[in-house]
Amino acid sequence: MRELLRTNDAVLLSFVEALLREACYAFHIADMHISLAEGSIGAFPRRVLIDDDVFDAARDLLVAAGLAAELPDGGSEGASATAALPPRRA
Repeated sequence: MRELLRTNDAVLLSFVEALLREACYAFHIADMHISLAEGSIGAFPRRVLIDDDVFDAARDLLVAAGLAAELPDGGSEGASATAALPPRRA
């Protein structure tokens, strides 16, 4: 699994989860339970991890959804903001 996104923003995380679920991509949210130790200060970002075989397609999905600026490289790694959404997986 590779890290797709790292964020402290619960709303952004929820949106990304919804996008990935809708596209039927296997992913994992790491560090979800660290909030119990930190309280509500938001010091530890949550990481969205995605399978290697769908990483590029998931990345393109986030870019197409307007989230390029939230990606670690700002969405500049080979994807365009006008990329078509990938087809849904069965």
